[in-house]
Amino acid sequence: MRLKLAMLASCVLATVASYIGAADRLTWFLEAFPVLLGVPVLIATHKRFPLTPLLYVLIFIHALVLLLGAHYTYAEVPLGYWMQDAFGFSRNHYDRIGHFMQGFEPAILAREILIRNRAINGRGWLFLCVTSICLAFSACYEFFEWWTSVAQGSAADAFLGTQGDVWDTQWDMFLATVGAISAQLVLGQVHDRQLGARISSAP
Repeated sequence: MRLKLAMLASCVLATVASYIGAADRLTWFLEAFPVLLGVPVLIATHKRFPLTPLLYVLIFIHALVLLLGAHYTYAEVPLGYWMQDAFGFSRNHYDRIGHFMQGFEPAILAREILIRNRAINGRGWLFLCVTSICLAFSACYEFFEWWTSVAQGSAADAFLGTQGDVWDTQWDMFLATVGAISAQLVLGQVHDRQLGARISSAP
């Protein structure tokens, strides 16, 4: 409980800090919206459907990634410029981190929901379904970026954040898929242990 409260307080503070002096208000709202929506949902469901500690931590990290990108806009995050200088990249790649996380954290979320609701039989099918869900989510997010760009015109350029890369959409979906696969391979066993403890302690 202490860990959850600490992360909640830190997330609220990070949200306020991200909003203050944000480079673009529209972009901030669009990028921070998953945090603004997700935190109330987690608060409302934490007693009825408490998540594993691993998942709460991943959600917190993902929220920080989103809030940092929301503050600067993804194409202007200083960390991305540091990476560009250090590794000789042709562009600011912070958005690549964001889209990797867009698959990494949701993979554990989808995995937890599917396992706890006994929606999938067989680990192979679980892996495939989780990866497919994350890819579908990433594709839907690209649709949302497209529709926002059409509706807002040049006002949504910072949100779209292609930086002149004609393959930006494909890179975004690819990295989300890589994130989803990586999360399952790296964290699957840890997640299974925490799920076993959570399920056994459930009333």
